[in-house]
Formats: sequence, C-alpha cells, structure tokens
Amino acid sequence: MMVVLALAAAAASVATTLGSCASLSPYYDAAVPHRARDGFRNNYDNADKQSFWRWQLERWQSGAPFPPKAPTPSAIPDADFLRINLTEPSITWIGHATVLLQVASYNILTDPHFSDRASPLSFAGPRRMAPPGLPLDQLPRIDVVLISHNHYDHLDEASVRRLAAQDGGPPMFIVPLGLKAWFKSAGIGNVVELDWWDRVRMGSLDLYLVPAQHWSQRTLFDRNKSLWGGFYVKHRALSFVYTGDTSYSKDFSDIRTRLGAPDIAAIPVGGYEPRWFMEKQHVDPAGAVQIHKDLGARYSLGVHWGTFQLTDESLDEPPVALAEARVRAGVPAERFFVLRLGETRRIAPLLRADSADADAAAAQSARAESARR
Repeated sequence: MMVVLALAAAAASVATTLGSCASLSPYYDAAVPHRARDGFRNNYDNADKQSFWRWQLERWQSGAPFPPKAPTPSAIPDADFLRINLTEPSITWIGHATVLLQVASYNILTDPHFSDRASPLSFAGPRRMAPPGLPLDQLPRIDVVLISHNHYDHLDEASVRRLAAQDGGPPMFIVPLGLKAWFKSAGIGNVVELDWWDRVRMGSLDLYLVPAQHWSQRTLFDRNKSLWGGFYVKHRALSFVYTGDTSYSKDFSDIRTRLGAPDIAAIPVGGYEPRWFMEKQHVDPAGAVQIHKDLGARYSLGVHWGTFQLTDESLDEPPVALAEARVRAGVPAERFFVLRLGETRRIAPLLRADSADADAAAAQSARAESARR
C-alpha cells in the first residue's frame, strides 16, 4: 500500500500535466456510471484522497507507526484436514487478505500473497511481519483464485505465478475488468474478467464480482484503469462474501438486497489510520462492524491486519479496536471474530447451532401462542 500510495501521489502530479492527453477508457459506457471516460469510479463516493505527503510528514513527526506489543498470534495449521476435506465448509486465515475457503469439494483462495514484500521491488517496500499461516506448498489444490484489485498487497505476481503452475493445472482466476491483460502479460491463462454484478458458474458454485468503494493503481500511469471489488460465492451449502479493500458505503446494503445475506463474510479490520487520510479507502473496525450488519452476515471474519505494516495503527491494534466496536454496536463476539494465522474455523457447526437456536425459538413462540389461545 505504501508503494502504491507513493505511486499515486506521483501520478497525480503527472496527471495534472498530461490530463489533456488522457485516452478514452476501453471500458467506457455512458449507460454504466462506474465505467467513466477516464477509467472506473465508485458508486457512492469519488472524492479525491488527501495529501500523501502530509501523511508522511505527520508520520515522521509522530514516530508512527508504533511497534506491536506482541507478535500476531499463529496456530499450527491443520494442513492434513485441508488437503483431504471435500465436504465440510471451512475458512482459514493465511495472512493479510489471504483466506482459504472450502465449500463442497472446492478450494477457493482470496488475494493470495505469500511473498516477503508487498512491493514491486524484492529489496524495498513493506515487508511481511509474520509468515503465512499456511505455506503455499502446503495448500490443497486450488480451484478458484479471487483477485479483488491490483494493489501490491492483494495481487502478488510471484504467488499467482506459483498457483498457475500447481500440479493438476492452474486454478480459475477471477478478476475485475481490466486485469486480464496483466495476467496475460505474466503468462497466466484461465482468467475470467468480470464487471460488478457479473456472475461466473463453476460446477455447483456461483461466483459474483460485487462493488466495493476503493481504487486501483499499479504503476504511475494506470490509476483506476482496472476495476476493483469484492466477491460473493453462492453454494447450496454456504454463501460467502469477501469485500476486498473498501471504505464504508451503501454498496453492502445493495449486495444484501440483490444477492441475500451471506452465511459468512471476510471483512478488512486493519489499514485505517490516520482516519483523515484512510477513511475514503479503508474501513476502520467500527465501519467493518457496520458492513457486517449491512450485509446481514451470520458470521464475519476480520482480515487485512497483522501481516504488513501499511498504515499508522500498530499491527496488533485491530482486534482490540474490533472488540470495542462490537460492544458499541451490540454484536456478539462470536458473530465477528478474528483467527490466528493458519487457524481454520469449521463453519457447519456454527450454522447447525444457528438452526437449532431458530428451531428452539420457533417452538417457544408456538407454545406461547398456544397458551394465549
């Protein structure tokens, strides 16, 4: 993120000089508001971001970011279970925004990042502060990779190249509009490019690209030239939302209205300070809890923390801030949780408990109605 933001700051000044030379976006569609002449736009807020250089000056003056009090908690991964599991829905936090979702016989990976740096350079840029909770070579065979946008902490070239070369053939890479060409240039095929609300079907899975409020940029000259978003995965056994990077917006109420409330969501809880600079691109934990409520998710997993020091909050702050935000919003701790690196949460027991609670509540209601009669 730091590298991308520095590029964005430089690009902004270049764009001022070269703006009159800007070419028409190949995705421009006058009937589709987010497909503008000069690139892609958010649905609800396209305000310019504040000064990157002011943020860097404030960091230098304050000494931020401050080191964490403790390392990011980790677990011994249940790699054997993940390798053979074909029936039990599960979710595993690998680190940052990388999550392994298992539903039916499918293995789905979000924004895979296994490299040492979130940067175009191998020797500079944000360094990984905690190893992946599940090493890439211990993954089960991946069927689907969901790429939310092109920032370096979400689209890591080394990681997607290795996944494309996995035994048994490459996974299906599902990407937002404008990113297929990048994969082609990297020699990676089996890529499906989607616009917001588009769907691709894979066996018994329906996979949708859904809106988020963010931006894209990978070089000095491609700001918002590719789309960004989140994903909605639908299966009869489980529905799942991964929001991707986002600030708070009405998009999440729209997702619930159009596709229904998911069983579980993966929502960012880190990368939010200082708020004056980050609020237009990253939610804080309070905003994440509101997204959880807007989606109507039964459960949510907090991601995008504890791995790369990208912003000013300490690496270990987001879970504490999330707990405080849950209390303020009246959301029980078990409904919006974090995992240790490499930890797997089996989802079926959670959903069975919900069904049992619903049955008990319905029975109690029926008894009360019968007593009134």
